[in-house]
Amino acid sequence: MKLGLGLYRHMLTRENFLFARQAGATHIAAHLVDYFRGGASAARDDQPTGTDLGWGLAGDPDALWSLEELVALRREIESAGLTLEAIENFDPAHWHDVLLDGPLRARHIENVKTILRRMGRAGIPVMGYNFSIAGVAGRTKGNYARGDAPSVGMEGPYDTPMPRGMVWNMIYDEKALDGGLLPAIAPEELWRRLGQFLAEVVPVAEEAGVKLAAHPDDPPMPFIRGQPRLVYEPRFYQKLLDLNPSPANTLEFCIGSLAEMTEGDIYDVVDTYSRQQRLGYVHFRNVRGKVPTYKETFIDDGDVDMLRVLAILQRNKFDGVLIPDHTPAMNCGAPWHAGMAFAMGYMKAAMRSLGIS
Repeated sequence: MKLGLGLYRHMLTRENFLFARQAGATHIAAHLVDYFRGGASAARDDQPTGTDLGWGLAGDPDALWSLEELVALRREIESAGLTLEAIENFDPAHWHDVLLDGPLRARHIENVKTILRRMGRAGIPVMGYNFSIAGVAGRTKGNYARGDAPSVGMEGPYDTPMPRGMVWNMIYDEKALDGGLLPAIAPEELWRRLGQFLAEVVPVAEEAGVKLAAHPDDPPMPFIRGQPRLVYEPRFYQKLLDLNPSPANTLEFCIGSLAEMTEGDIYDVVDTYSRQQRLGYVHFRNVRGKVPTYKETFIDDGDVDMLRVLAILQRNKFDGVLIPDHTPAMNCGAPWHAGMAFAMGYMKAAMRSLGIS
């Protein structure tokens, strides 16, 4: 196993690459979507939560990530002694009608295929994604963690309907926001859309040498903003894997989201899926509570015995990357960096205690 760090788009800097290396990381998962563009989120090094209008504006629909910028990013990361392991999340501007089954769907499927081909040529092996209409919505911020550290959680269901022009908790068309509400669909329809997406895109991922890694729903509720969710209980991950048996159809395995689910034992869940050798990479974070009321905690202070999780992954020969995708901030001059350094130090020590160098 390898220790990694996830960085938001504006944090993809030489300084943060060196921070990652100094904290013991060997790999980076990079977010190329700018979740803070024109949004209502707070500090740009914080987790985005946003408002009823989401995180902010999606990117340029006509500007796919180019091969040149992907190669340049990989080389810059390598120059700091690190490896670029994954890109996290497609920009809603590039694939919103895949999620919505809208009139631009064919074009947006080609966008995804183009991105995967460029990633393959750039030598980036994993593409994380979240097939969700509402996206990561409904989270709240508060002094939820030990010592009143700022963190995120959920304090009840989030049922406010979505306006048109939004998907995946971002605005892709500001002009459409006054056009009424986005109609809800049945869960079966969302599963159909996912199955069609995988059937069309997985062969391209295979050819490019890139793994698609699906994140579970965050927060894992059956409905958010009136829209259905896919993987809101652990058993639905198996349904997703069974849709396409390709080794390129993998999981962005989020311990925190899985622990927040109301069904299943987290240790059995980790064992079940890591035995199948279908994990793209792992989000290694801890929580307290279950949806619709949970809080994210410091890595050593939640409901999950993270050392036990690590031992299960080791027993099942998982050899991919672990990243602390979220952590509470710490009261100091560099809150995000301090929180991440604490999490990564814990992870590094835990790995060393199990003989993982």
